[in-house]
This record gives sequence, C-alpha cells and structure tokens, in this order.
Amino acid sequence: MKNPSRRAFTLIELLVVIAIIAILIGLLLPAVQKVREAASRMQCQNNLKQFGLGLHNYHDSNSKLLPGGANDQAIFGGAGAGNSNEWGSSWLVYILPHIEQSALFNRWQFSSQSGAFNGNNNTAATGAMIKTFFCPSSPLAKSPPPRQAGSTFVNYVAISGAVPGLIPGYTETRVNTLPCGGTISGGGTLIPNGQLTLVGITDGTSNTIAIGEQSNFLRDTAGVKQEWRASQTWGWYLGVKSPGIPPNFDNGGGDNRQPNMMTIRYTINFTPTAGWTNDVAGVGVGLTGNCVGANIPMNSTHMGGANVVYADGSVRFGSCPMPPRWLSSPNWPPATTAP
Repeated sequence: MKNPSRRAFTLIELLVVIAIIAILIGLLLPAVQKVREAASRMQCQNNLKQFGLGLHNYHDSNSKLLPGGANDQAIFGGAGAGNSNEWGSSWLVYILPHIEQSALFNRWQFSSQSGAFNGNNNTAATGAMIKTFFCPSSPLAKSPPPRQAGSTFVNYVAISGAVPGLIPGYTETRVNTLPCGGTISGGGTLIPNGQLTLVGITDGTSNTIAIGEQSNFLRDTAGVKQEWRASQTWGWYLGVKSPGIPPNFDNGGGDNRQPNMMTIRYTINFTPTAGWTNDVAGVGVGLTGNCVGANIPMNSTHMGGANVVYADGSVRFGSCPMPPRWLSSPNWPPATTAP
C-alpha cells in the first residue's frame, strides 16, 4: 500500500504567509504602542496625584502650603535667625514625608547649605531613586546631575506664577527679572521663600496650577535636542540661596537662581520655529554654565500636552494653548512668609 503523497508549501505560498504576518504585526504594533503610552501617561498622572495629595497633607499639618524653594533661614528649619543666605531645600524635600519617603526626610538637616553642600544630606540622597519623580514616558536622563552626583533629575516642576501680560486685564507685579535665569514670579502656588494658604487662592484652587511636567527634550537653534529643565544642573533637592519673595527676591545681591521652580511664560510644548536660543537671561530658557532658566516651558512626550496638578489636588491633562486662568491667581494677596 502506497503512502499518501504530502504536499509542501511552495515558495510563493510561504512568502504570502510571511507578508500576511508582517501586515498583522504592522497593524498591531501601533495599537500596542498606544496601550503602552496610555499606561505610562496614567502612571505619570498617578505621580502627580501623589504630589497633589502631598500638598494637601502638608497643608493639613502646617496650615499652609510648602515653599517652592527656600534658603536655610529659621522659618524653614534653618538653625540661624532671619535670612541665612545659605542654599536651602526645594519643595521636593518638604513633600517627602507625604509621598511615603519619611525615612529620607527624617535624615534631612535643614541647615548648613541643606540643598547643596550639606554632607549629611548628600549622603542620605545618594542612591535614592524616587519613582514618583519620574514620568515613565520621559526619554530624559534620571541621573546623575553634573554638579550633584548623588542626586537625580526630576520630571516635575513647581509653578511659582506667570510673567506679566499673560492674564487678560491683569498686570502681575510680583516678579523679578533675574540676570541669571529669566523672569520669576511670586504670584503662583509654590513660590520661593514663601508659603501660602489654600483659602488665599481666591481665584479658586480648581483653577490654579501647582505642579507641571518638564519631561521631554527641547530643540535648540542648531536642531540639537537639549535636556533643559528646572532640575538642571544640581538635581531635585536644591532650593534657593537668596532671601525674599518676588518682587523682592534677591534683597541686595545674593545668588538669585531658582532651581526646581518655573514661571509660566510660554505655552505647553512650545518651541520657536527656529528652535530655542540658549539665553537664560533673555528668553529664560536654556542652560548657561550654572544658570538655569526660570521660563522653560512645561513639556512632555504625551500626545497633545502635558499633565498638571491643580491646587485642589486634581490632575488634568493640559493641552496647548493653555486657558489664561491656568497661569496664576491675580486676586491673591501679596505673598508673605508664614509667621
């Protein structure tokens, strides 16, 4: 009895099958990428939700919001009286116990250059990769900052206000134009050397941004991708050195850089057609030596905008252009340090 004949695939049939598989993969891959980005965007929103809850927990405990950044003066935990003119800590340090990082916070010394040159704090922060600080969609480096090897960068930034002229019918006067950084405002939620209360946000906590994203590259005039963000070049825990609050930030000659804070001057994801000029004093964007621009726009790789958290703790996706009410609260009383 003869065995039945077996018919193999012809070369053409095999090529057809391979082509069909390739088409299916081509159709499925964008869907997989969309699902992956949706998950990353949701994780980014969860990070900001933790920050929003942290802001309110801090307010519940202290009856005021945390500063966007402070120097090591006594009111912010420094050992000296009055204005110390020492580099203090950023808002990211003050929020630590409210984002499940109490162990690190409890080791912190709010004195003796707490945000930069304090050996105890540098040791405590070395190796600390705090997941909440990073958007999973961000292509930017996590570490190490060139001037603080034990620190990391961060993809989120405190909003200290807006430049004059962005809010129709209102002129913001609580600003300083800095020789090393751009324009910084004290009319927002998280400001240098000051702490506000939620009831003081008379424009409404649901209308006022507190924290936003800086998690993507910016393109310069040469077409080169640049990692310009508010945590360059020292990392997440550097606050400010100058005393005072805008319009009196830098009372008479201190160092008036403002890491880990931004003042809104441009729309989300904005890049000039010709690219950004590296000019921190003029456009407030870029990185010149040790100077960080205060007006680096919010940006992200999320399609169409970036995630932000409002003063009421809610997280929303901000598109471009932004509604003017997002920029700051013009009806707030002048910002002052808490008693």
